[in-house]
Amino acid sequence: MQEKITNILLNHAQERLGLEIEENEIQIQTTRKDVKGDLTLVVFPFVKKWKCSPKEAGDKIGRLLLDLLPDIESFEVVGGFLNLTLTNAYWIGILDSMSAAATIDVDTSGERPLVMVEFASPNTNKPLHLGHLRNIFLGDAVSRILEADGNKVIKTQVINDRGIHICKSMLAWEKFSPLNSAGERETPLNTGLKGDKLVGKYYVVFDAEWNRQATALLEEWVGGSDAGFSDAYHQFLELQKAAEGKDEKAANALAVKQKELAKNHTEILKEAKEMLVKWEARDPQVYLLWSTMNGWVYEGFDETYHRMGVGFDKNYYESDTYILGKDVVLDGLKKGIFYKKDDGSVWIDLTDEGLDEKLVLRSDGTSVYMTQDIGTALDRFKDYPALSSIVYTVGNEQDYHFKVLFLILQKLGYAWAEQCFHLSYGMVDLPSGKMKSREGTVVDADDIMAEVVEKATEMTKERGHLEGLSTDKRQELFEMIGLGGLKYFLLKVDPKKRMLFNPEESIDLNGHTGPFIQYVHARIQSLLRKSGLELKEVRLDASILLEEQEIQLIQLLESYREVIHEAAMNYSPAVVANFAYELGKSYNHFYQTISILNEENVSKKELRLVLSAKVADTIWHSMSLMGIQVPDRM
Repeated sequence: MQEKITNILLNHAQERLGLEIEENEIQIQTTRKDVKGDLTLVVFPFVKKWKCSPKEAGDKIGRLLLDLLPDIESFEVVGGFLNLTLTNAYWIGILDSMSAAATIDVDTSGERPLVMVEFASPNTNKPLHLGHLRNIFLGDAVSRILEADGNKVIKTQVINDRGIHICKSMLAWEKFSPLNSAGERETPLNTGLKGDKLVGKYYVVFDAEWNRQATALLEEWVGGSDAGFSDAYHQFLELQKAAEGKDEKAANALAVKQKELAKNHTEILKEAKEMLVKWEARDPQVYLLWSTMNGWVYEGFDETYHRMGVGFDKNYYESDTYILGKDVVLDGLKKGIFYKKDDGSVWIDLTDEGLDEKLVLRSDGTSVYMTQDIGTALDRFKDYPALSSIVYTVGNEQDYHFKVLFLILQKLGYAWAEQCFHLSYGMVDLPSGKMKSREGTVVDADDIMAEVVEKATEMTKERGHLEGLSTDKRQELFEMIGLGGLKYFLLKVDPKKRMLFNPEESIDLNGHTGPFIQYVHARIQSLLRKSGLELKEVRLDASILLEEQEIQLIQLLESYREVIHEAAMNYSPAVVANFAYELGKSYNHFYQTISILNEENVSKKELRLVLSAKVADTIWHSMSLMGIQVPDRM
């Protein structure tokens, strides 16, 4: 309709009104809910140009549109706005065309560019946790939304499978894993523990022993012994002296520095560093241990991903990519993009762009994370030559890193870098506070999923309505509600915002939640079953006078295409999530205030059932874009 209005104004205003209208002057929007009308044209751009009042300009355009567009029933000028009311027949025609379509009308042409979405990117020294859940659900939902908006999408993750943190778990398992009666150390097979959890357990064990050794070393230093660390001991004494006479806050800060000094000189950290050196030298024994324990973790991750309902088209491994960017940097050094300091390290100066100087190669020639990410980006474009951009789903603590990365890629001459996007999201907090992996206080992703499914099970059993469902179907329903509630809760908030996660609130049937929307879908399916009507055979009567709630629902359904496009352009599943909630809430109001099955007028009854079915279809589709299933019974 907006396109029709625009065409009439461009093609007929000069002829019929003697007034020229340019396309950039035409501003059409949905009419505010507190004002009569369906569409609003802003008339202010024409007032000065035509030398008339807003009322005169609005009346002229309104009469023109009323004369040439039979779908417009009436108009009203309020201030500088022309509010247009569309006919019942128009809205019924919209509903009829939507109902006749076999699927939701979204762009599946694939004509838009090929986009890579990176998400998850876990470390192989611990299980996935609550923070990963927001990351993974965001990346997966953005991938689905981009596809619905016509893009081809490659879903990928970079697995952080190397480094000192990986060696910490390996070393702790090697040193502290108990032997069973068969002389075997702990494995997922002989313990029944998921591989990622077993490896994560030894990351915590390492940290406990690391702290124990650091505490013991501090006690020796306090007792006057340097324990063979003369330089470190003298640094400790300097810190201790600096703490004298300081207030509590300053003294505590110096105490933290003393603890870190001691931790850096523990025997167990020295062993972990030696293991990392051996790994980089491809020592056969260390490499076998690394591949074995990583294999355990991958099996654990796969099990978690399966329950989440997510997957990837391609994995990249840090063990393969960490030196990829070195050659690129050295080439850029020759071209003057980078510069070398006296110690041999290589940097880039970004001060003219309002940033700072950034290290890209250490003095010993080894890579840093930035070097790795430069190389990985180039490697991805080599793997997928048609790729237009990469969406990096990474927490907002890395905002600066990605500003620098994209700027460096642009300076290296890669035009596609301007299309790359950092999907920066806020952290997820718990009522108990911040999570810490190495201290074992992280909320495990598997545990969170199990908890919400358990709460959904309790809630659903209390409500009843499970008659006729087999045990397997009931469990499937509990899983659907629990995981749907979890995903929706984490996706309904704008990605940029930090959020507090509440498991009980996430499965509430009466709030702004996934289960509320799931219940609306189940309610509609129950209504359609009771009707016994074959909707494919229904032909809507265009003469029906629609209720206000019916028009509002049709307007919402008609806007869904733009909702998907807006969500895709902003990489924000929250746009889809909030649309689904508004649609469910509006339908609930319609259901509670307007008779459907008991309506005596057959044409009205059929229209309301068709409208209900289309709402259910749209709820199903919008929730599926977030990776959420909806039940037919609940």
